[in-house]
Amino acid sequence: MSLVQPRTLPGALELLPREQIAFQRLLDTIRATYERFGFLPIETPVMELTEVLLTKEGGETERQVYFAQSTGDREAGREPELALRFDLTVPLARYVAQYEHQLAFPFRRYQIQRVYRGERAQRGRFREFYQCDIDIVGKDELPVRFDAELPAVIYSLFTELGFGGFRIQINNRKLLRGVLAALGIAEGEPQTLVLREVDKLDKRGPEYLRDTLRERFSLGDDIIGRLLAFVGTRSTSYAHARGLLADLERDLAHPLLAQGAAELREVLDRLVDFGVPDSHVCLNFAIARGLDYYTGTVYETILTDHPEIGSVCSGGRYDDLASHYTKSRLPGVGLSIGATRLFWQLRELGLYKDAESTVQVLVALMDESLLGPALQLATRLRAAGIAVEAQLEAAKLAKQLKYADRAGIRFVALLGSDELAKGVVSVKDMQRGTQFEVAADELAATLEVEIAQARAMAGVPRA
Repeated sequence: MSLVQPRTLPGALELLPREQIAFQRLLDTIRATYERFGFLPIETPVMELTEVLLTKEGGETERQVYFAQSTGDREAGREPELALRFDLTVPLARYVAQYEHQLAFPFRRYQIQRVYRGERAQRGRFREFYQCDIDIVGKDELPVRFDAELPAVIYSLFTELGFGGFRIQINNRKLLRGVLAALGIAEGEPQTLVLREVDKLDKRGPEYLRDTLRERFSLGDDIIGRLLAFVGTRSTSYAHARGLLADLERDLAHPLLAQGAAELREVLDRLVDFGVPDSHVCLNFAIARGLDYYTGTVYETILTDHPEIGSVCSGGRYDDLASHYTKSRLPGVGLSIGATRLFWQLRELGLYKDAESTVQVLVALMDESLLGPALQLATRLRAAGIAVEAQLEAAKLAKQLKYADRAGIRFVALLGSDELAKGVVSVKDMQRGTQFEVAADELAATLEVEIAQARAMAGVPRA
């Protein structure tokens, strides 16, 4: 019988145990931060009905969807009724519409789950990946001050993660459309197409944008120059940001521009109240994002020490989350972290190392005659709340120590006949390369102190 080569589908990230522990700690930190800001967890099924998931026919989204079909339906020639979710926003829209009368508004939810997209297989692009979303959904209205809370969450999170410098870039779609209207670019599709190119400025540069605006949209050099000057602007402080908005309103008059500027000022004022320093915030007038989706404030977060990664967290304001599923008006604001891509990128840069094992202590088995005492020792340590693996087969000590080192287990408890006679246990610290002896009845308390110190040194939060 020929063997099937073991392999994963292209675009899936599969980790070894110590890598998985490191990734899980990233998710745990994100989850803890979301909860600290009062967001509640939900989960939705990995599959949704196609009529719910695909509310718009055709388009790029549908080309990236994985459809799910039973063998019976396929053989009968029936169209797939189910599809794997491609993001967490559409399931949220369905969820809020379905449970609208059972939820308390504003509804604050977080969701950390896998999503699936038919991406072209390439390095750093995934077909199965974790998204970590937070959204605040209002009933009928949601004041713009809520738009400031999400950057506050991200500031707290990325400060705790400690990846180095980062900056939360903010803009407003109303401001963008107001500027385009004031420059004579017609509303509707012309603005949408121009904004789609503006959104590529940081990736492709001003010369690409200049050539595209001239050749594709036939804009005059004066309009192109003014537009490039606008979208190339970045603020350096809260005071500078307010000054830029004032100058913009003075130079270009349009009601939508004025509304967008007022909303941005409100967000900036509340960020001060949330304690977010302006060293980590800037206005970036080139950010448009989700051109058919976002309607007001938009965000992107970059790691300033590693700008080549691109945006690591993005989102914004939408006027009506669930218009395809309910007549109720449900405005909201949200953002998302692509955790799988972020972890992969940081690991490639050497910023994420393999974690120690979740097993805190290995109880070695020095001799078959000591199996009973060794298992009893492991049981006492587990009763004290310590994660313990007990060796069930006797082997040379060097082999057991090598196993602990390879598995990332920091402490090894050694209970030989000499230790048993003296009522003590020897403990080997694999990281420091040291060994100490402790009374058997004091072992759990001693290890708790050692484990706490090891966690503190490694920057790992307590569970």
